Amino acid sequence: MDRPVLLVLGDSLAFHGPQRPEPADDPRLWPNVAAAALGARAEIVAGAGWTARHAWHALTSDPRVWAVVPKAEALVLGVGGMDTLPSPLPTALRELIPLLRPDRLRRRARAAYLRAQPVLAKAFAVALPGGGPVALPPRLTVRYLERCRSAVQAVRPGLPVVAVLPPPHRAECYGSVHPGRLPGERATRAWAHARGVTLLDLPALVTDHVLGGHGNPDGMHWGWDAHAAVGRECARLLGR
Repeated sequence: MDRPVLLVLGDSLAFHGPQRPEPADDPRLWPNVAAAALGARAEIVAGAGWTARHAWHALTSDPRVWAVVPKAEALVLGVGGMDTLPSPLPTALRELIPLLRPDRLRRRARAAYLRAQPVLAKAFAVALPGGGPVALPPRLTVRYLERCRSAVQAVRPGLPVVAVLPPPHRAECYGSVHPGRLPGERATRAWAHARGVTLLDLPALVTDHVLGGHGNPDGMHWGWDAHAAVGRECARLLGR
């Protein structure tokens, strides 16, 4: 008999371990830890740098996701953290870099972007109100989270939904600054309260792990201890 399906719309935290990205079926990844504890299997739909907007686009444009939604027994919206990261240069500019040609121009543009990002992120965090622009403003994050929730529950009424609070980072590529996290958390909490969505408190689970340097050397992704803790808590919330 087929096991129940846990649909996880996520970012790279859903599939990135302490050293590298891992295959989606790696049992150590937190969605798979949660699913195993529930006697289910996880369907991970995720990408590096994905915001809530990317999750919405995947939900509406990927036929593989359409096949999963009618079978899902729970939905985890594991996005929103990347939305809060500093974006001193326009997000659209970053996403257009892979399209540049010739290859030499693309490589130079990417190198220039990576050099500028931490410097500008630090400067904006000090000089600009609210710490400067983020990858996706909180009002848009919750708008896309709500679109995802309402779309899936239109197909699966009463489906349990869990969303995540944005976790911390100490990534040098973002200047080790994160002024957008708390506004993002406040907006997510308000939306979840209004819609009856259960929240997975990632900061409570991984802050010491990340800021203590126990995760990936990039300062953003987690080690297996954090994956296990997040997976267990997600399963507890869904089991409840």
